[in-house]
Amino acid sequence: MKQDFVVDGDKIIVTLSGSMHVEDAGVLRTKLLECTEQGSRFFLIDMAGLDYLDSTGLGVLVTIHKRALQNNGVVTLRGLSGRVKELFELTRLNKVFQII
Repeated sequence: MKQDFVVDGDKIIVTLSGSMHVEDAGVLRTKLLECTEQGSRFFLIDMAGLDYLDSTGLGVLVTIHKRALQNNGVVTLRGLSGRVKELFELTRLNKVFQII
């Protein structure tokens, strides 16, 4: 999986592409938690290029969502499609996250 990060003050833009498996999710979790520890509160995660996401990846997103909420921030997801979009609908996480 490819991950691109753009930091703009307390805003982080993450672009994900490819398939997110357990190993990728661990790396993403570490990077995003470092961002929250450095004061980032607003996350835009562009998933338009992501074609697969496993339960570990979902867990990472939920963790960052909780952390952002604790800091009066928000996680916004963009570009959900195909199997990734179906996964969010099946787990009802589409009701939890702000999705554009």
